[in-house]
Amino acid sequence: MSGILTIDARGHRCPVPTLRLKRALTEAPATERAVLLATDPMARIDAPYLMRELGGRVTEIVENDGVLAITVERPVAQTG
Repeated sequence: MSGILTIDARGHRCPVPTLRLKRALTEAPATERAVLLATDPMARIDAPYLMRELGGRVTEIVENDGVLAITVERPVAQTG
């Protein structure tokens, strides 16, 4: 079981947070879960859209002091 990858995109505007999430998931193929930290409110819309495209899902969105913490899961690669 792999740990949770954290992508810090605080202070960046759309589309940077979502692009960073996509890149991080691409570069860390063993990662099943990730948390995107973002201050841009559009990340609340963009991250779920990206995860649908990738075949994953958003499991939680929490906002604390203007920072969104968006937890995502992607499907585990099947072998065979």
